[in-house]
Formats: sequence, C-alpha cells, structure tokens
Amino acid sequence: MVLAAGRGERMRPLTDATPKPMLTVRGQPLMQWPMQALAREGFTRQLINTAWLGEQIPAHFGQQVLWVGLPQVSLAYSHEGQDFGHALETAGGIVRALPQLADVFWVVAGDVFAPDFVFSAEAVRRFAASEKLAHLWLVPNPAHNPGGDFGLSSAGEVLNLSKGAAGCDYTFSTIALYKHAFFADCGLPAGNPAGVALALAPLLRAAMDRGLVSGQVYAGVWTDVGTPERLAQLNT
Repeated sequence: MVLAAGRGERMRPLTDATPKPMLTVRGQPLMQWPMQALAREGFTRQLINTAWLGEQIPAHFGQQVLWVGLPQVSLAYSHEGQDFGHALETAGGIVRALPQLADVFWVVAGDVFAPDFVFSAEAVRRFAASEKLAHLWLVPNPAHNPGGDFGLSSAGEVLNLSKGAAGCDYTFSTIALYKHAFFADCGLPAGNPAGVALALAPLLRAAMDRGLVSGQVYAGVWTDVGTPERLAQLNT
C-alpha cells in the first residue's frame, strides 16, 4: 500500500493544484520512487489511497503501469476523498483498504524519498514467521525531528519512548510491514465502511507496549519531503 491521501499543508502553494506525492523529484512523481522499488523486488500488486486531488493519481498511472526494466504493476485504488469527502488518516485508510491487502503487506508513504530502500521478499518471510504484528524501518533522527519517535532495543523491539527521552534516537521512516491482526483491535471493522478517521501512532505505541512491534535501522538515503525547501534540495 502506498499512502497518497494527505493534503500536504506545509507544501502549499505547491500542493494547491497537485497532490503532494505527485510533486516531481528528479524527473518523476515522488510516489513513483517507492512504487518502482516495490516492483523491482517483485511486489507488483500495489494499492494507492487517495483524497486531496485524488483523481490526478489514477489519471496519471491508470490500472497498470510498465516501467523500463521492471515487471508490469497492477494498481488498485482506495478513493477516500471520493467515498467520504476527506482522508481517513493513516490507520483509517489502511483499515479501509484491508480487504484488498494480503495478510502480510507493505506500507510506505508516497511523500518519502528513499531511493535505495530494498523491499525484500526475505524480510516479508522473516516477519510472517515471527510473532510480531508490525515491523518498522527506523532512521537516525533527522534535523527536523531531533527528539525522535521511538527507541530500539538490542533485541530488535521498537520501544514506546517519549519524544526527547533518553534512547529515543530514531524516527519512523514510514516504511513498514504489517499483519491484518495488527488492526484487529483498532475498533473499526475491516473495510472501515463508516469512513472513520484513525491515527496510526497510538495503535503502534499500544502494540509496542505489548512487545508486538519489531524494527531495524535503515541507514540509506531518506528524506521526508515535508517542506518546499526539502523538495528543492532533492532537485538541486
């Protein structure tokens, strides 16, 4: 699943007429980078959620896309804006799409640039065989988030720490693997038929407290394209 429903307020005025994930980075839409990286490793069934200016995304990519040197990708869409008039936040959007997703599935934000990330089939197999319900890739805290999001134990468990606390050395990259069971107790039925908006972070923190979230550090190139300045830097 590629997350592409956000409004991108901090990117205005660039996002007044273009969905944030469709902004150009190094010659192609920002969200195309993770889509191609997924295809490169054989993950050719991809689902995109949309809301703000969401009609532009299927108009650009269609139902199938074939990039040079990569296998053909089949695309499905979850049109939150069209169905409910607004984005459902991250967890609400995932639960809305859950009936279309495999029992173990990738989620990546369409507004993060991580061109070297490998969506490994071995990582999926290892996670599927574990007792964990989510596996997160973390990055060392960037300048725009010095207090961090989470900690990481020596055993590879992600720790629910307060921002700025000792050991809160990592920021969530947005790249993760989940199992359907992670969302079983979120209070929403699969498919989210009422279109309830639900944040992901509280669910992650609750699961961390139960020892159900593993993680690892990603040390490659990574940019949360959250401001026009960061976008300009990537295109310089």
